[in-house]
Amino acid sequence: MSLPSFERIDRDLLVFLSEQYGEGQLHAELALSAPLQERRAISRQAATALLNRLVRGGVLEAVDKTRPKRYKLRSYGVLNKVYKLDGLEEHVVWANDLMPALEQYAGREALSIWEYGVTEMINNAIDHSEGGSIHVRCSITAIEAICYIKDDGEGIFRRIKRICDLADERQAILELSKGKLTTDPSRHTGEGLFFTSRAMDWFMLESYGLFFSHAVEDGERNWLIESDDEVKGSLVMMELMHNTGRTLKELFNQFAEPDSFSFNKTVVPVRLVKIGAESLISRSQAHRLLARVDKFEKVILDFEGVESIGQAFADEIFRVFQKQYPEVDMTFRNANDDVQLMIRRAIAGR
Repeated sequence: MSLPSFERIDRDLLVFLSEQYGEGQLHAELALSAPLQERRAISRQAATALLNRLVRGGVLEAVDKTRPKRYKLRSYGVLNKVYKLDGLEEHVVWANDLMPALEQYAGREALSIWEYGVTEMINNAIDHSEGGSIHVRCSITAIEAICYIKDDGEGIFRRIKRICDLADERQAILELSKGKLTTDPSRHTGEGLFFTSRAMDWFMLESYGLFFSHAVEDGERNWLIESDDEVKGSLVMMELMHNTGRTLKELFNQFAEPDSFSFNKTVVPVRLVKIGAESLISRSQAHRLLARVDKFEKVILDFEGVESIGQAFADEIFRVFQKQYPEVDMTFRNANDDVQLMIRRAIAGR
């Protein structure tokens, strides 16, 4: 399949498509005529002509028999290759196979993020998966790129549970979300997956029925989903707009305190503490949340999606832990009134 030269397309039209297909709409079928008419103050006929031009140019696909007419972004495969892990070097995969394809479309900052994320994820498979091979696929549209990296190893959540002696594989996801987690501390810092997940517009990690997703849409959002469709080994999926407004430098600085170059700040999504239909009420659940957070100087607890917490849970975090580790600056965000009430009661008891 030949690839179109998206650079020849009106840049304003690409901005328009980025706006329409952003915020989780990258794979949607959208009616574009009306918003295009409004954006450019043009007639329906003129908008139709522009959209037809994008279809002919390979940017869009028209969906048959829809009223109003709907369109989806056309995707092009640029890499689909299996590599043996034995002796593999992640930067060779990047330099020889991925960078030549992506640099035609991705902006400078996006290309830098892709290099960081792809090499980190492939290196994780090489050093940790204990598998035999890795499958790398990449596709592009006019506005973004998508990369899949799958190994045939033990599975990341199972490995973390085994090596870190956790009670449940779902706890591995919570620990990964904090950062500084590695099963090989002599060779790794545990930062690669943490920063890769936050650098991408959308990041997904799936293994043996567990699915963790991180998206950048009006702030940070995390999901933990259990699936009956088990992926053997570990699968990473990443999506990033070609003209991203983020930079790696800005991302690294978000998790470093002023005048510090170290990774000493983290955001912990509290709802990932729950296993199944649990309510957050016990001190043991608080211990689950607080594991390893003393490694950070500043900890932000994100209560998005948490409706309530119990007195013992709050007390263990905001009174007991803080008395034991006064050097850790513990704050919180996105807490509703009920959660804030419990937190204030715990703080008052110090």
